Amino acid sequence: MDLSALALGLATLGVSIGEGILVAAYLNGTARQPELQSKLMSGVFLGVAFIEGTFFVTLAMTFLFRG
Repeated sequence: MDLSALALGLATLGVSIGEGILVAAYLNGTARQPELQSKLMSGVFLGVAFIEGTFFVTLAMTFLFRG
């Protein structure tokens, strides 16, 4: 079994869970204080960028250490 496929699948799972939690927190914060929507949205974009960046680093490491 190729472990790089497993590593990539786990990374994708982590990204999906992380983005789901982030969006749920954004929606909860927007529902509580709608006037802060623009400030919260910039935080969401920054969070998604870091989460996706982690995935792309994992993707690069998977292909780098694939052998």
